[in-house]
Amino acid sequence: MGQGMPQGGKYKNGRTRVAVAIPKFGLVGGGERFASELTERLALSEDYEIHVFANKWVARSGRITFHKVPMVRFPRFLRPLSFAFFAQRMIDRGGFDIVHSHDWIFRADVFTMHCVPHAPWAQEVRRKRPSLFDRAITGLERRMLSSGSASVFLPVSSIALEAFRREYPSLAGRWQTMHPGVDFERFSTPDRAACRAVIRERYGIKNTDLLLLFVGMNFEVKGLDTIIRALALARSKRPDAGVRLLVVGRGDEKKYGELARSLGVGDAVIFAGKQAEGLERYYRAADLFVMLSAFDTFGMVVLEAMAAGLPVILSPNVGAKDLVEDGVNGFVLPDGKDGETAAERFLQLMDAPRREAMGKAASSTASLHDWDRLTEKMRTVYQEVLLKGCALAGAGA
Repeated sequence: MGQGMPQGGKYKNGRTRVAVAIPKFGLVGGGERFASELTERLALSEDYEIHVFANKWVARSGRITFHKVPMVRFPRFLRPLSFAFFAQRMIDRGGFDIVHSHDWIFRADVFTMHCVPHAPWAQEVRRKRPSLFDRAITGLERRMLSSGSASVFLPVSSIALEAFRREYPSLAGRWQTMHPGVDFERFSTPDRAACRAVIRERYGIKNTDLLLLFVGMNFEVKGLDTIIRALALARSKRPDAGVRLLVVGRGDEKKYGELARSLGVGDAVIFAGKQAEGLERYYRAADLFVMLSAFDTFGMVVLEAMAAGLPVILSPNVGAKDLVEDGVNGFVLPDGKDGETAAERFLQLMDAPRREAMGKAASSTASLHDWDRLTEKMRTVYQEVLLKGCALAGAGA
């Protein structure tokens, strides 16, 4: 358990003391959102006293104690190293029952893994020579994995788990896939007819149009080029279909707008920009969701779309494919660059009864992954860690 813990490890009030480590808490990013949603809910329980060790944070309640972790920002390779060093030193002094990290530090009892091994990711996805920053991340990764014989590692998808198995054939500790959660009520309850009317009128989209939705902050990695090409193919095969694409997020709109125009579908691709508020209304206004990423460890927007009752079309490189039963609640393409198959799936989902049935199935799947369920799963993990620690203490007595 957490280094430096006094015997017994609990305050007089009997609450389990938990240290959570992450550089940015509650800010933009899938891992940051995951950590925030889960930790805030755990903090509601009288069983835990939660301390978050972060460099930056946004808190929603007063039930968490925050600790400012210094970071050396320049040169860049010192950022992860300095966070790991200072966070670990501060945590070790605190005498915690459980250390739960969402980023690479030196030791943790529980590590939620929002990543894949860094070295192959940098080489295969970024296609760049490793920098000092890459080497720093890889060094931290190897150190934590090698010292984690008593740790519980929780990759967020089977893609992440298998990637670590390939890179490290002998994995220490206990490994278990634990998917992110979703605010099911938020994304499932807005009135669909009202959302369709408001959002579609805002962007000049007919109610009879088949509206594809893309949500993402990195157009290139998320496969927007392939989606636009697939849209063009679908419209060429069914000129009467009225297939359109609504792009929500921030990226190079000029570049992708020019691609759409060059393919003759400039008027069918609408860029809505980043929507910090009311994103659920965009999901409810659409007919299906598509994300053909070159790589996504999970992709929380997929779970949001499913909660909103949308069939999803994914590349095989999106970790959220774990939740997709092909042809039942969505489709997983054999190749994320296969625009032809993507276009076929778009046209298949023009069949309204089939689309609605798949949307209901998607919503049913998402309902099993709400944040409250995930919180209960994490409580079970914490209990197992505590029991194991007590067993080890008893053996050493």
